[in-house]
Amino acid sequence: MHLEASASSTVLETRARVKACVRAFFSARDVLEVDTPALSLAATPDPAIDSIEARLRLFGNRTWYLHTSPEYAMKRLLVGHARDIYQISRVFRDGELGRWHQPEFLLLEWYRRGLTEIELIDEVEALLVAVMRECGRELESVRITYREAFVRALDIDPLGDLATLPGRLSRCGIDVPAGLTRDGLLDLALSAVVVQSFAPDVVTFVHDYPASQAALAVIKNETPPVAARFEAFVGGLELANGFKELTDPAEQRRRFETELDARRRAGRTVPPLDEAFLAALATGLPPCAGVALGLDRLVALAAGLDNLAAALPFSHRL
Repeated sequence: MHLEASASSTVLETRARVKACVRAFFSARDVLEVDTPALSLAATPDPAIDSIEARLRLFGNRTWYLHTSPEYAMKRLLVGHARDIYQISRVFRDGELGRWHQPEFLLLEWYRRGLTEIELIDEVEALLVAVMRECGRELESVRITYREAFVRALDIDPLGDLATLPGRLSRCGIDVPAGLTRDGLLDLALSAVVVQSFAPDVVTFVHDYPASQAALAVIKNETPPVAARFEAFVGGLELANGFKELTDPAEQRRRFETELDARRRAGRTVPPLDEAFLAALATGLPPCAGVALGLDRLVALAAGLDNLAAALPFSHRL
């Protein structure tokens, strides 16, 4: 693998314009820009994400990890501080390289006290409108529940019986691997069929995910229960992932341990949990909503590019 110069002069100017617009947007809303460390003794337990390891001679060659998101550290800052915060952070993920993936990229992440995930969608929408207009483009948006998206695309209720889903996917030309879990089957259907049906020039906000896919979100007391989670897509491209944040340390630990068990059963690395983050939750994370948005992907959209590498000053290539 090597680094290769990618972005044109015009794209570099677009990158600068996008970041300046983001900072102006949050400054106008009195949201404080912060910085958190890229190195941590803990790593994400998420079975779908692999951290990059680093060894520091200074600390006896102990294994550290480059963060995959600044989320845990940012939430620690929220405990005991009265300001809403945001960060433009370089993050790192192993095993990710493709049209819309790089092993290092910019993530815009922010947290707003007292908001629900639906109210945060309003702010994400406002930011996207501001950035695209700054770059001479207009972008419409629509909202749909996870359930409605599946019904429209596959005529199936993803919160109900999934017995007919493998057959429907097969008829769409999708190979369905044997032994998929329920969530694995839903993820395959979402990525291969559902989001591919979204309009390519519209931001589609999908909300009310299955409770089993809550990650770090609270569960809404509905029938059936759903996660206070949303994602934003432009066509089939995921742009952002947000939650009304879980504040219960015991429930968060239980979810982390479930994810670690899934990694263990799959024969994957089982990293240490972020005990400092869990301790901060026990101290008291204020009710809030947060979202992570791929900033390089936003630059690509603003510049009219069809791949991530062209939006970066330097990109990783095999």
